[in-house]
Amino acid sequence: MSLTPVDGKRPSDGGGDGDDGRRKGRRRRALRWSAIVLAVVITGTAGAGYLYYQHLNHNIKKDPLNIGDEKDRAAESKANAAGQKPLNILLIGSDARDSAENQKLGGAKDTFGSAPRADVQMLLHVSADRSNMSVVSMPRDTLTDIPKCTDPDTEKKYAAETDVITNDSLGRGGPGCTVATWEKLTDIHIDHFMMVDFAGVVSMADAIGGVPVCVDANIYSHTSSGKGSGLKLKKGTTAVKGTQALQWLRTRYGFEDDTDIARTKAQHQYMNSMVRQLRENATLSNPTKLRSLAETATKALTVDNGLGTVAKLYDLSKELKKVPTARITMTTMPWEYSGSSGRVVPRTTDADQLFRLVREDIALDGKDKKKTATAVKASTDPAAADDEIAVQVENGTRTDTTSAVRGRATAVAQLLVGKGFKEAVADSSTTPSQATTIVRYPSADLEGDAQRVAKALGIPTSAVKKSTSVSGVTLVVGADWSTGTKYKAPAEDDTTPTSADALNGSDTTACMHVDPNYVW
Repeated sequence: MSLTPVDGKRPSDGGGDGDDGRRKGRRRRALRWSAIVLAVVITGTAGAGYLYYQHLNHNIKKDPLNIGDEKDRAAESKANAAGQKPLNILLIGSDARDSAENQKLGGAKDTFGSAPRADVQMLLHVSADRSNMSVVSMPRDTLTDIPKCTDPDTEKKYAAETDVITNDSLGRGGPGCTVATWEKLTDIHIDHFMMVDFAGVVSMADAIGGVPVCVDANIYSHTSSGKGSGLKLKKGTTAVKGTQALQWLRTRYGFEDDTDIARTKAQHQYMNSMVRQLRENATLSNPTKLRSLAETATKALTVDNGLGTVAKLYDLSKELKKVPTARITMTTMPWEYSGSSGRVVPRTTDADQLFRLVREDIALDGKDKKKTATAVKASTDPAAADDEIAVQVENGTRTDTTSAVRGRATAVAQLLVGKGFKEAVADSSTTPSQATTIVRYPSADLEGDAQRVAKALGIPTSAVKKSTSVSGVTLVVGADWSTGTKYKAPAEDDTTPTSADALNGSDTTACMHVDPNYVW
């Protein structure tokens, strides 16, 4: 049976709220189980006191980290001046109906055993110095490119696809394909993944005594046509647990504009509150409750081999616990609608800005110290001699309103030759449209060469990018350098785009706006 739709347009039905236009018999409920994973690893609670119980290790399921092609992998994160590296962990929530418990929680009996989808995707970035943490959610209905993936169990190869819904990636060989998809989109190297399914949310919320959430009016997520999660809360703050916690995480109809974007916002509120509860709740010193929490969390997890034991998870949690709650920032990938389909695509400029901040280990709360050039360049392979570095120069000065500046690639290639790069040549076979000048390289062994070319021309290191679309070091002269022999780099904006809808981890005032049509 094919694991992906023929036309690449699977219905936007991942929620349990009955989306219009869903395929009959394929009612899915999008559950943000990443809240469990994030809370457990941040606090280290699940491991504390039971680290040495071997049976917990047997609970944890493992899968390969990345099952895409090696050429599509993002370059590894650089160490800072102190030799510390950031951590990037992809949190995945699966809608699998692969057990009686998951089927009961997820519903849709006719989907039992069908291919799972990655209805939750959140990138957790921990800074190299462990001073701050950023979380970037990708809306479930995002259209993106999924790279070629190979199922590690069956060796089945899935061809690359373009413009398909992101949650299909999980059904193309497992979580390693979702990791590969994120790396291709963001150019951020992912160190680990953690995936969790339906089972465990109810027990988790009960184990910590409930998770406080807030609504600004009485809400009942239910309609006569069967839409809605069933969530029914009074105005104000309620500590949700059990099934009610599950309903909060899956609610779409009733929050703000009844979209998946609003649901993501509610999940951020839940996650922040859950983290605070786990860090502060004294009831977790109770051995029985702690054991229950540990059992629940480890049974719900699938991780990459690098996190495949409780000891490794506990070591990770100790690193994450160093981050103060006040320096955790939750964001959503900036997006915009794609036509009238209800799907969304990355809002190019803002999304690129957010991904760059994460890639360069710049805190999203704006409280970071300026990174030094030395820190950025640490651990890069040495460059070859200037006269041995082959450079192709392309003319990217064309814009939406103007044609390319004639002879620009040749002029800059000659400039490079004059600086000692004798192997620099103009490539007139292509004229891309590039707003800002960029240097691309295809593999890690050429990164040093690319950075050397950038330095010679005064191009910032942040404009040196790995790309599988080039075969060697390639300089694309952008519209920002259409004349002259001296490149003036534009001032970089290191602020988080407002469209990322940032929420601070210590914010206790967050409250979901209720759609008046769902007020009781």
